[in-house]
Amino acid sequence: MSTVHSSPERELQRPTAPPGPPPEPITSGRSRRNPLVLAGGLALSWLVPTGLVALDLGVLLLPLLLFSIAAVLRVGGVLLDRLFVAGLVLAGSVLTFGLLFSLWPWGLSPVATSGLMFSVVTVAAWAARRGPRLPLRFRWSDLLVLGTGYGVWHYLFHPIAGTSAAERVAYFATSEDRLAHFSFFSGIQNVGGFNFLHQEAARSYLIPPSEVTYPQGSHFLLAWTDTLVHSAADSGDMLYTMNRYFLYLLVGYALFCAALVWAARWIGGPRLRGWRCAAVCATVGAIMFASNYMDLMVHGFDSTFIGLLLIALALAVMIRPAMGTTEFVLAASAGLITVTYAYNIYGAFVGVALLGTLVAHRRKFAGRWWWTAGALACALGVAALPSVLSVLGNLDVASASNMNGPSVGADRSILIGGGLLGLLAAVMPRNRRTAVGQAHLAVLLGTGGLLSAFAAYQLHTIGKYSYYFHKMTAVGVVVSLISLGAVGAMLQSPYRGTGRTLPSRLGELAISGLAVAAALSLFANVQWGFLTTKDNPSAWSGNPLVAWGRGEFKGDMGPKGAQALDISSKGPVIALFANDDYKNLKATWLASLLNRRGGDMTALYDIHWVSIGGPQVKEEDYQKSLGRLKGAIDKLPAAPVPPTILTADRSVGDRIKRDLAAQGVTVTVLSDPQNLWTEPWSRTFPGV
Repeated sequence: MSTVHSSPERELQRPTAPPGPPPEPITSGRSRRNPLVLAGGLALSWLVPTGLVALDLGVLLLPLLLFSIAAVLRVGGVLLDRLFVAGLVLAGSVLTFGLLFSLWPWGLSPVATSGLMFSVVTVAAWAARRGPRLPLRFRWSDLLVLGTGYGVWHYLFHPIAGTSAAERVAYFATSEDRLAHFSFFSGIQNVGGFNFLHQEAARSYLIPPSEVTYPQGSHFLLAWTDTLVHSAADSGDMLYTMNRYFLYLLVGYALFCAALVWAARWIGGPRLRGWRCAAVCATVGAIMFASNYMDLMVHGFDSTFIGLLLIALALAVMIRPAMGTTEFVLAASAGLITVTYAYNIYGAFVGVALLGTLVAHRRKFAGRWWWTAGALACALGVAALPSVLSVLGNLDVASASNMNGPSVGADRSILIGGGLLGLLAAVMPRNRRTAVGQAHLAVLLGTGGLLSAFAAYQLHTIGKYSYYFHKMTAVGVVVSLISLGAVGAMLQSPYRGTGRTLPSRLGELAISGLAVAAALSLFANVQWGFLTTKDNPSAWSGNPLVAWGRGEFKGDMGPKGAQALDISSKGPVIALFANDDYKNLKATWLASLLNRRGGDMTALYDIHWVSIGGPQVKEEDYQKSLGRLKGAIDKLPAAPVPPTILTADRSVGDRIKRDLAAQGVTVTVLSDPQNLWTEPWSRTFPGV
């Protein structure tokens, strides 16, 4: 006996049939919109944040906001689906209201910001006559989504578990990019909002003109989150703030990997069940376990992987908008805003996906076209604001598009192979006749078209692929991975019907287990101990994530050295810890950030060519470096006290002070004879 299954795509084409359970009957407009209920909800919206922050429990406001939004939305049949969509809406709301937070007198106060957002949720629920409701159901594949996130987190956190904030600096400061990203984060906290809305004040904390030219969405989300975790808008001790920021990044990367698994499952829809769902989720998770994209964390490309996390969520809800029109507009607007704010060049991919969705799912919006178009146009205006200000801030778009720099190349086998598999699934007759299949095809073709156009532009202008092309191909990898959900839905299931017997269920479970094991073996190089010896380890042990877990990406800054940089100076701090210019640059940048003077790096970036500070300096290097050092000091803005120079060798420090004084430059030199990169050293300097 066969069972006829309703297609989710057919349901999406019925504009009068909203998804999910039907709304509760309205017995009385007065009872459903009781002003006392609204007043009570608004009172709680402010009393709860006030109480939790007073008790130093502001961190609880984040899950409360997430679940409050999830309880009002009507999307997804299981709790995890609802939470992922609610998370996207929450991120979009924070960035949108962030424009207001940047201008009102309370800045990023956790009480004021969360109180306003709770109030908006309350008013929206009251106006829509929606009581709080969550789908307390789950799918077994939820374990694979959550397991991917936890597995990645386990390896990310393992090398720093039990270490102090100072010891974690060795993992934090692995590149210049991470220091630059933290400067945006610090600037937002100190100016109380987006740097591009406080440009003059922000220049004290970061290198101009990046306060207006670089996207700041990921930094704003993390800065706002930190106010809740810290229960205060004031970040407090910068060493511990740096530690919290680093932990947020680890969580963000784990969420990125989990979001890819969820997005693939979401695109597969209700047809993707059983062993096919297990195979898809395990494959995507396994690829991320062994992916070279762990290098995004190592190289400090923080806004890149957060932008990829957001674009995975945004594309998923656009390809398969299994929700009401209002929810879709909220989710699509949030996706457009969050992605563009986090990494503006990725906004083009979301724009193409949104256009494809509106065309493919046009029946869904029948009768509400003007409202939908108007709301999305407003979202587009909000999303475009930072980019418009960047261009007005003298950003040379052509030059920036072709800039060079270290990059993490896309896994071409995943980019091309996954994309072709997704294309194959999208053009199958059973898919191309559905709105979801058409939207998926539009995303695949649009992504490929944008990548091809940018590649052709770079080849025409500079004759090669450079930094931003590799950044954009990362979106292609995301699209290829989440497309596996559509591929899995095309596979045949050996079991049909809803009333399966126990043997059938056990058989499905066994096949699902085999699918997971096969995926981990094929794509994560897990060999289950087979032919693994000391001299011939498994390929799994050599992937970047596992190498990170072993501590192989630890930097060379010792914990005592990190503490010594935080000297609370009212003037510039220059750290010359070694006869290595790049180490001196990172140490000086760290010192500037820890002393809330990141803007000094505009002048002090010249330390990149100063290779003195340690013992046994070559005379030629000393003379060249001294000239660079003096030039950097001359370019520093006026400060209440002269610059402080930290050196690892006392005799070199004394000579630097003497030679600079002979040229009319006054500095304070603090020296310690220990090797500051590998040995502990005292925070109290001799002779101070």
